[in-house]
Amino acid sequence: GLVAMSYGRMTRLGDSAFEKMEKVNSELLAMTYGALVTAMIKDFQDVKIVNEELEKMGYNIGVRLIDEFLAKSGITQCRNLKDTAHYIAKVGFKMFLGINAEVSWSSNPRQFSIEFKGSPLIEFVELPEQFKDLDYSNILCGVLRGALYSVQMVVTTKLCRSELKGDPISEIEVMLKEVVAEKVKSDDD
Repeated sequence: GLVAMSYGRMTRLGDSAFEKMEKVNSELLAMTYGALVTAMIKDFQDVKIVNEELEKMGYNIGVRLIDEFLAKSGITQCRNLKDTAHYIAKVGFKMFLGINAEVSWSSNPRQFSIEFKGSPLIEFVELPEQFKDLDYSNILCGVLRGALYSVQMVVTTKLCRSELKGDPISEIEVMLKEVVAEKVKSDDD
């Protein structure tokens, strides 16, 4: 099992995992992602569909990214949702985006938010008025949903606040719907 880890140690673990990661130039990431979102807007011509597609794309990334996260961070197991939330914020966001994130809890013990500033995805981006409903960073919601699904947690995610829309921080709300029991294969299968 996992021994309880202080949030300070989680932060150091995130810094350490970030140092081990291959780096991609943040400007290249921002420009490539921007080109992708722009192409999707041209293809779908409907911001609602683009939001859904970004989330689906993120989900597929998250399902694959969890293995790298677990391997490079050395995390083997989270004891509870609170640990999971803090590992995402302190280790995952640092490791993959190079940014620090914080966790805030709602009155519902199955719901938390990841709050962050300065995502490299939104560097150089301004949302024109006609795209005010575009959830530009919705890919991150999908990444969280896909990664958590891979560790037996079914969640819903929602981009609640965005620096691109004038909010002081960006916030992704995560709601745990269920924990799926791991299926153990028997010799009969």
